[in-house]
Amino acid sequence: MKILHTIASADPAGGGPIVAVEQLARVHQQWGHTVEVACLDDPGSPWLDRTDLKVHALGPARTGYRYASRFVPWLQAHAAGYDCIVVNGLWQYAGFGVWLARLPVPYFVFTHGMLDPWFKRAYPLKHLKKWLYWPWAEYQVLKDARAVLFTCEEERLLARQSFWLYRCTERVVSLGIAPPEGDPEHQRTLFFDHFPQLSGKRLLLFLGRLHVKKGCDLLIEAFARAATDESLHLVMAGPDQTGWQVELEAQARQLGVANRLHWTGMLTGDLKWGALRAAEVFVLPSHQENFGIAVVEALACGLPVLISNKVNIWREIEADGAGFVEDDDLEGTVRLLRRWLSLSDAERNTSQERARASFDRRFEVQSAAKLLLDALRS
Repeated sequence: MKILHTIASADPAGGGPIVAVEQLARVHQQWGHTVEVACLDDPGSPWLDRTDLKVHALGPARTGYRYASRFVPWLQAHAAGYDCIVVNGLWQYAGFGVWLARLPVPYFVFTHGMLDPWFKRAYPLKHLKKWLYWPWAEYQVLKDARAVLFTCEEERLLARQSFWLYRCTERVVSLGIAPPEGDPEHQRTLFFDHFPQLSGKRLLLFLGRLHVKKGCDLLIEAFARAATDESLHLVMAGPDQTGWQVELEAQARQLGVANRLHWTGMLTGDLKWGALRAAEVFVLPSHQENFGIAVVEALACGLPVLISNKVNIWREIEADGAGFVEDDDLEGTVRLLRRWLSLSDAERNTSQERARASFDRRFEVQSAAKLLLDALRS
């Protein structure tokens, strides 16, 4: 097959959907399929030289909706050369433009959690704004798609709660990642070489964007309450895209744990895998998480996960004994940490084994890539 993914931005620094696209595309290409990406980025973006995918950058985009005038004409000129199109994400022109172009090939929509009703509750004014163009834009995009793709059953059910005007052909296809490559000990050593102050400490790891939906503030306060052992340190690894870090650092100072919090910024490659190898547990008390690529990356390293029940794969984690699950509030986050810290060394070792077994069983990218191909061929 020849598959075209469309996405608002293919910049890997953004994480999220483009990471999933890259992982799936790598497997599909190994199987002999052709995979390309059309995005609304500036064609002069420096990261384009560093991606392994063939990317058609059709920006620069304008406004938060990321309108790009070249997008629809390019699709109309080239879409017939593909077997299908996969739209990644909603609420931006990368999806509506596909519908608007009236193309001769089928398209599918991968929502990547963007129909979760949490957004309706957290941002009611934004939700009202979305309602203004839902009937004539996103609703039409979903309704006319060959199928709308969800990463798990929880996401599929939650999507129905966002808008009462909702009609589409639903299909669950899952997501996955490839097991990390490279030498684990080298990666771990590399991490400590970059952050020598963490050597010899017990590390709890948050890996993701510093965003309000991730529950970073809950984690810091829960850490102050539950992690009283001075050898315990919390690593906050991820980009600060909204300027929230200053406020979080002030919170840590007020709680008296600033000396045990470490802000690394975004970690990639061996440095990211090194952080996962160096930690004893991964923590994500998120208020909304469609799939949680970072959660699965942790499992791939045999790292147990402490997550909220708003991470949509929480049922699988709980069933596999690959970590602990609690509510996405302060008391729930405190319970997560205390449950972990109360374990014996033998129990922690068992949890590590279960974490890797859960990854191998459920989240390895080969099975996810096959499910997506089956959907596209249907």
